[in-house]
This record gives sequence, structure tokens and C-alpha cells, in this order.
Amino acid sequence: MGVLAGEVIGVIDSEGGCAEWVFPAAPDAVRTARLLVRRTLCGWGLDSVGDIAALLVSELVTNALRHATGPIGVRLVRRPAGPDGVLLVEVSDPLPDPPRERVARPGDESGRGLHLVASSASRWGTRPGAVGKTVWFELAVPEGPGGW
Repeated sequence: MGVLAGEVIGVIDSEGGCAEWVFPAAPDAVRTARLLVRRTLCGWGLDSVGDIAALLVSELVTNALRHATGPIGVRLVRRPAGPDGVLLVEVSDPLPDPPRERVARPGDESGRGLHLVASSASRWGTRPGAVGKTVWFELAVPEGPGGW
């Protein structure tokens, strides 16, 4: 499954444990971000966190699409931390308002994304940027096959 040129507006991809993409604020951004995250993590040998990272990126990119009108950035950074490693994932958009975690009722169609991030990631948060904000999360990456 290839990525169409119009689905990504910018790519910074390095072998040094950092990958970054900028997507237009369009519905295809979610699918493309999910695909690129999985592909990159597989290439880094981090299969053990590929599915959860792709799911959480999908949630955050979807939130950005619903609430912001501008490019959406996704950045992956792998780094060692103690005996295990850490995968830092950041999703940025031009809306300065920080997201709010809320409790969704059973019939609600939305409102579960940040709760999913908070319950799945080892740490998460937001920070303001020069323009907009970044929502970030960390996943622990165990040592061994599929990890570091």
C-alpha cells in the first residue's frame, strides 16, 4: 500500500531514530499517518509498539482534524532510557487550545481519544508551540526482539 504524494506535505525522515511528517488537514491524513508510523516502527525493529502507537496517532490526528484547520505534524523519536527504550510520539496542529480529556458516555460518538492515550501511554501531555500546540505521549519499548 503506497502513500500518495498529495497525502503528505513534508517529510523529514532520518536513520538516527527520528521521523517527522506534515499532513494536510484532510481525512486521508489519519490513514496515511497510521501507515507511516507502522512502517517506520517496523523498519526500526519496534514492532512491539507498532499497533498501539498507530492507534494513538490515529486518535490524535483525528482530534486535530476535528478541531484545527491547518497542517498536522507527526513526529517519532526513539531514545534509550535505562534498561529499556522509550518511543516519543508528537502530534502538532495550529490550534493553540489544549485538548481536554473527558469521560464519554456509552452512546457518545467521540470523546474517548485522550482517555485512550492516557490509559495506554506511560506518560503524555501537551505543550504550546510558536503556533498551535503539540500533544505528546511516550511508550516504553522493552529490550529484546521487537524492542531495542
